[in-house]
Amino acid sequence: MTARSGDKLVGFVNVIGDGGAHAVLLDTCVSPDRQGEGIGRELVRVAAQEARHRGSRWLHADYLSEHASFYEDACGLRPTRAGLLDLTPSTS
Repeated sequence: MTARSGDKLVGFVNVIGDGGAHAVLLDTCVSPDRQGEGIGRELVRVAAQEARHRGSRWLHADYLSEHASFYEDACGLRPTRAGLLDLTPSTS
């Protein structure tokens, strides 16, 4: 999903899915000079609507704690526990 002001890109979010019940938000971004205008919230809303339309039941997002108010308060996501495996090669 993209957000534009005229011909200028002001925000975007990527969504991936498993072809079934799950979709994942990736890289929600809004130009720094346009943050706080509701652009990101609208991008997530439209992404959720499109994922639902395509058959997803769940929309996932990983985010840092400093972004929790955006995802949880503004966009309605609820926090969950998740696992993470670091796949970078070990240097030891």
